[in-house]
Amino acid sequence: MTRRIMVAPPGPEMVHHQPMFHVRRASAFEVIDLRHAVLRCGLARATAIFPGDDAPDAVHVVAVEEVGSDILGCATIIPSAWEGQKAWQLRGMAVAPRVQRSGIGGQMLSELRRIAQDTADDVRLMWCNARSPAVAFYERHGWTIASEEFVIPTAGPHFKMILKLPPPDVR
Repeated sequence: MTRRIMVAPPGPEMVHHQPMFHVRRASAFEVIDLRHAVLRCGLARATAIFPGDDAPDAVHVVAVEEVGSDILGCATIIPSAWEGQKAWQLRGMAVAPRVQRSGIGGQMLSELRRIAQDTADDVRLMWCNARSPAVAFYERHGWTIASEEFVIPTAGPHFKMILKLPPPDVR
């Protein structure tokens, strides 16, 4: 299912271009180049291919520019337990630097949350390893810190974060 999100033209206080984009499901292949450019820059492209990317229950989304069809953002969720309970793990979320802070990341999170909620009624949690500079972004979208800061050698300092999903009757 494709959801079209139209971002309003920039106001006088904004100096950068606000893209017109839509968020849609994608293949694992479609997320690799942007994931590599943003999250694994300077490393081999293969480091942007994560275990489970090609699993049948992995869900990838991309934000695609309306004009030109450039991929502006990408993110993935996979079923992955959190402290013994069923959960979805968010990973590989990236937004092209030229359009960061334009709403693309929030729209991808919203779409993945909707998919997670619609796919499995018994899953009530999403979690991720959030890069430390991205923690405030996730907090604005309802996520909470669930660990001390730790370092992933190829990606720097991170925090584990969680998002509780509402039960089916509240959605």
